[in-house]
Amino acid sequence: MRADAVRGHLDGLLLAVLESGPLHGYAIIAAVQDRSGGALELRTGTIYPALNRLERLGLLTSSWEAAGERQRRRYRLTDAGRRTLDGERAAWREFTTVIGSVLNPAAPPSPAT
Repeated sequence: MRADAVRGHLDGLLLAVLESGPLHGYAIIAAVQDRSGGALELRTGTIYPALNRLERLGLLTSSWEAAGERQRRRYRLTDAGRRTLDGERAAWREFTTVIGSVLNPAAPPSPAT
């Protein structure tokens, strides 16, 4: 799948994988890849700026946790993030319906005899 295919949908993807519970950055990347059957491979340079932006918007919170001798940041969806995810899903359904109606139009009506 083309890398630009997620453009405009990254926020929804990130919010969706965090819906089930907090994850750290690499686990978020793995969850998106797993849910997409390997079709979507997000890069760290793509998701971390997006996660930071979503946190600034109040859609996520984060906290540091120890992972062996290292620290890693875990991200958690906020109530505002859940509401935004609901909106993203509604917008996605509308988008796919509209695009689908153009790409796969219904058969034209038969001419009257």
